[in-house]
Amino acid sequence: MQITLIQGLLLALAAIIIGIDYWLEAFFIFRPLIVSTVTGIILGNVTLGLTTGALTELAFAGLTPAGGTQPPNPVLAGFMCTVIAYTTGVNAEAALGLCLPFSFLMQYVILFFYSAFSFFMAKADKCADEADTAAFARLNYTTMAIVALAYGVIVFLCTYVAQDAMNALVNAMPAALTHGLEVAGGILPAIGFGMLLRVMMKTKYIPFLIAGFLMQNFIVMPNLLPVALLGAAFALYDFFTARARKEEINEAVANLSVNNNGGGNKHVGI
Repeated sequence: MQITLIQGLLLALAAIIIGIDYWLEAFFIFRPLIVSTVTGIILGNVTLGLTTGALTELAFAGLTPAGGTQPPNPVLAGFMCTVIAYTTGVNAEAALGLCLPFSFLMQYVILFFYSAFSFFMAKADKCADEADTAAFARLNYTTMAIVALAYGVIVFLCTYVAQDAMNALVNAMPAALTHGLEVAGGILPAIGFGMLLRVMMKTKYIPFLIAGFLMQNFIVMPNLLPVALLGAAFALYDFFTARARKEEINEAVANLSVNNNGGGNKHVGI
């Protein structure tokens, strides 16, 4: 299926908004699940957006910035996974494998901005020395606008302008290569989830992992909603338990303070 000019412009506008959010990490609408869903809405296929978004989100679940290292860009992955599946007709797994080059492309663009914006530091230092808050704000808005426009232009070029080239490339691929991309796309979510568990997994969370594993693999369910509800129940239980424990500790500390103050007024005579 073809992407129209209006759809391409809407995708570019969405990329500008989401790119700002990713730059500021404000509302976290830059996660692939949300990006792909928005893309599916614009393209008129919400089901495809949800499917590709869920798969891409799992693949990027454990990819987070650490120090100076930057993971592949999740915004372009979310856009392109849905767009490739929509325009070329491949399944979500193969689209996930094909969208990674676009994700790496945007990663390098962001890294370039990190280096290029260092030239603004002298101006920023001058604004700080002079306490010129208005100029300092304009400087920040300028860099943010450059990043946002870059997202919009790149997404428009990749989704609308390059769609015929993508179709030709996918159609020219041998069946073995397409199948290999499907296999790789199916493995990536497991790798991403494994990386997430490696960071977050603690001994006290093992019962929750076992409960979710048992529900998903040994209980017949029409969808993952029961697992999500069970996870929400566990999260609420842990939250209220932690809050009650904190209140007990605060009460014990308060009682100890009162006892110490009362005992401090007594003097033992010799």
